[in-house]
Amino acid sequence: MTDSVTPGGLLAGIKEARLVAIVRGTDGGAAAKAAIAAMEEGFRFVEIALTTPGAVDAIREVRTAAPEGCFVGGGTVLTAEDVEKVARAGGQFMVTPALAASIAESARLGIPVLAGALTPSEAYEAMNRGATAVKLFPASIGGPGYLKALRDPFPGIPFIPVGGVGLDEATGYWETGAIAVGLGGPLFGNAGSGGDLARMRERARAFVDLAAAFGRRSAGAAAADAR
Repeated sequence: MTDSVTPGGLLAGIKEARLVAIVRGTDGGAAAKAAIAAMEEGFRFVEIALTTPGAVDAIREVRTAAPEGCFVGGGTVLTAEDVEKVARAGGQFMVTPALAASIAESARLGIPVLAGALTPSEAYEAMNRGATAVKLFPASIGGPGYLKALRDPFPGIPFIPVGGVGLDEATGYWETGAIAVGLGGPLFGNAGSGGDLARMRERARAFVDLAAAFGRRSAGAAAADAR
């Protein structure tokens, strides 16, 4: 079982991994299996949405079974009560879809929180409430160009685009300064509802390989600039 993580530790880990997985489905047991499969294929950060029936039990199961260095969080965490439920189940971070009461409550408890925001005002307010990073949602509305426009006045806010991000879109967001991308349907498909895990594992490996390749290119470019 992986230990708890601080906001700073989560942020550093996500920056390194460049990937956050988002499981949402109709069956908590299937969601847990999908989350663990993603971790086995190289994903270190996986959230399970509370809209999934049995999500709290799934979080508890994944926390127990997670490989070393992997972390499970609760998604669609809206209220202080949601924070308490996820934390009791062993959830190590919280994710919100909007400026919810759960942001300040998570920050009060020292639990990392990826806070959902779309507009400049929302992103600014999310950080004021104690967010560890801003989940830019739904990112598909504006794409990488919109992320760039947000980062111009807020270069210090760590953004994680979520919503409509697939293999073809991820690199564009990383190049625009996203610290990571959040992957739901394009990664899991229907695996969170009992669908094909083998195909999901293939997609997971493709995303992990893509992130690693981008990391190598970025490191090479930085080294060249330093010379």
